[in-house]
Amino acid sequence: MNNMFRIVSIIVFLVTFAGIAVRHIALPSGPVEHRRRVGILKKLVYLLTLLFLEQRLSLLGKLKKLLYLLALFCFVVLAVTGFYPALVLGKELSGYLLMVHVTAGGVFAFCLAILALSWAHQYRFNENDWPWLQSLIRREARKKFLPETSDLVRKAAFWLIVLLALPVLLSTALSMFALFGTAGQHFLADTHRYSALAFALAAIVHTYLTA
Repeated sequence: MNNMFRIVSIIVFLVTFAGIAVRHIALPSGPVEHRRRVGILKKLVYLLTLLFLEQRLSLLGKLKKLLYLLALFCFVVLAVTGFYPALVLGKELSGYLLMVHVTAGGVFAFCLAILALSWAHQYRFNENDWPWLQSLIRREARKKFLPETSDLVRKAAFWLIVLLALPVLLSTALSMFALFGTAGQHFLADTHRYSALAFALAAIVHTYLTA
């Protein structure tokens, strides 16, 4: 089962990053004149500036961004410590990596809960999403709905993150209690692995569209 998870994870990550690369090349953001002037190095510098706190932000806005950056850092730590042993080493998570993983998971769960509550209204679905869905159902040309498409996918990714956080966290919490036998523990471990994989993909898509 671990070998199957390793294969599935590698394939899914490759497909996801390939899809992001194709989307970025086919549908680059910003005016055409601006895109011609901006090179890869300038894009990297711009992405780094997103980590800074703008002066125009209110105190609450700065706290929310700091919380988001902390959650993003914990997500990177969780992704590295969680997937590196399984995908690269082909081993179970253990030792110091397990300690770092559990510690980062607690901080991440706290940050995610607050961000979910504070961003729920912002990421709600509304009437602006309906035209794109109509065009999708009718298979019409959707060029004029491309901004709504990205926004709709970002909203969907956000709610997937919120929903998938439940099996990711509950499977870990329940495995700490002597309530299940060997088969139950294996089921909880598999639930954690695959829900964490889906969670990571949703988080990657949401982070890309947000940046």
